[in-house]
Amino acid sequence: MATQEDARAVDAVVARLGLKPGQIIQEYGYDSDTDAEFRTAVEAATGEDLVDEDYGDVTDGVVVWFREGEDDLADLLMDAQTLLDDGCAVCLCTPKAGQSGHVQPREVQEAASVAGLHATSTFVIGTRWTATYLVEKGRSK
Repeated sequence: MATQEDARAVDAVVARLGLKPGQIIQEYGYDSDTDAEFRTAVEAATGEDLVDEDYGDVTDGVVVWFREGEDDLADLLMDAQTLLDDGCAVCLCTPKAGQSGHVQPREVQEAASVAGLHATSTFVIGTRWTATYLVEKGRSK
């Protein structure tokens, strides 16, 4: 169960993402282990439900949940950009070090580079996940 401190930390992370009301955020890799508080905070910030991988219109951002051993991360990041509006970002969530499914930072950097992205910041969300904010190469947040 999340504490008030955990909830404030998640809210602070969502605030750093610069989300605005009305934005459509697409989500890839949702499963039972994703951080519910983070998802709820994203929806609260935008006033919109997260849309799934099958959504067929332009989006204002993407949240990708990825665990070691799943499909190719670079391919997933390229797929995640398919409907992403110009100048919008990808928030890549991976399990923290010591957690099952942890992804090494160098693997994130390599996959992001192959997908035409680069990391501008990394931060902790909840007790299990790390989020890396990815933008198009040549752009900063």
